[in-house]
Amino acid sequence: MVETTSPDITLEQDGSKGRYVAKVGGITEPAELTFSIVNEHLIIADHTGVPDSMRGMGVGKALVERLVDDARRKQVKIVPLCPYVNAQRRKHPEWADVFQA
Repeated sequence: MVETTSPDITLEQDGSKGRYVAKVGGITEPAELTFSIVNEHLIIADHTGVPDSMRGMGVGKALVERLVDDARRKQVKIVPLCPYVNAQRRKHPEWADVFQA
């Protein structure tokens, strides 16, 4: 059984590009969720990458949860171009308010 670990997630942003970076103690390679800022009300989530060493720990879902929380707080809509983000959107109807219809 794989243990679920709460990752340390930070936001890095440079102009119109950004990413959430997740680190788990003892694992050197980070996971990430990248996005592009379209305007002050819209972002595109375009990629989620989780290294094999973090698979099954819930790190990908934690990255999407952080994205959703930040979007809700900033009143921004998300376009889920990334297949993983889109799959999580479908699993969580309570997040519908932050995804562009």
